[in-house]
Amino acid sequence: MSMRKTAEIIRYAFVILMLAATFYPILFMLFTSVKSTGSLAINFFLPDFTAVHFENFGTAAPKVLPYIGNSVKVSLLTVAGILFVSAGSAYIFARFTFPGKAILYQVLLATMMIPIVLTFVPSYLLVRDLGLLNSHSALILPGIAVGLAFAMLLLRTFFESIDQGLIEAARIDGAREIRILLQLVLPLTVPMIATVSILSILRTWNDFLWPLVTISRDSLRTLPIGLAFLVDKPGSNQFTVMMAGYTLASIPLVVLFLFAMKPFMNGINAGAIKG
Repeated sequence: MSMRKTAEIIRYAFVILMLAATFYPILFMLFTSVKSTGSLAINFFLPDFTAVHFENFGTAAPKVLPYIGNSVKVSLLTVAGILFVSAGSAYIFARFTFPGKAILYQVLLATMMIPIVLTFVPSYLLVRDLGLLNSHSALILPGIAVGLAFAMLLLRTFFESIDQGLIEAARIDGAREIRILLQLVLPLTVPMIATVSILSILRTWNDFLWPLVTISRDSLRTLPIGLAFLVDKPGSNQFTVMMAGYTLASIPLVVLFLFAMKPFMNGINAGAIKG
């Protein structure tokens, strides 16, 4: 066997090994979610096709679905707030000139360089003093503040790439700036808006530490925190229920991936081309 053939076999074997390492945890979650306690004790790492126990999902669903609802609410409101504020702000920075514009924009971008952990305690004290603890506002408002700078950076860059002639033509026709933004600029920016939305949803959906310290009421917990408290006393007899809960929890993001992957990639490509 030639050296080239050997190298090709090794390369394919390495790729297959990496794929197996990537997908096995997902498959493990799926086939463990339909196992029985006895089957789990006998064969922990491999599937058991002799009996499928969908009742694990029935046990997990009442516990997991309220957490999913909370995460959907917090994520959507956070993204809506980020888009509402960042779109208008980015349009002003992109199309208007005013004193201190460059300095203010640099200050806004500089906030992206501050590690979140450094603002954790001040943010908690502020939320506490505002009386927002144990409310979804404690997650939504800081989430909007954290995501604004990055969203403004992306949207401003894209707004600046839009042909100024289109905007001037709209102004000549008598359109106000708010109408230009809503009916002309934003429709042209849908791929970038999709990119900002998806990245913001993923960040908010997967946030763990901040909801952990600001939300103590079980009815208000988001999905990552709810999954951590899914079972009262973790053990082998509840492990299958936990895996069923994790499977249910993964469905919203899978659906998001299926429906939003195309506009997300269009936004990424558009940003690369414009950059």
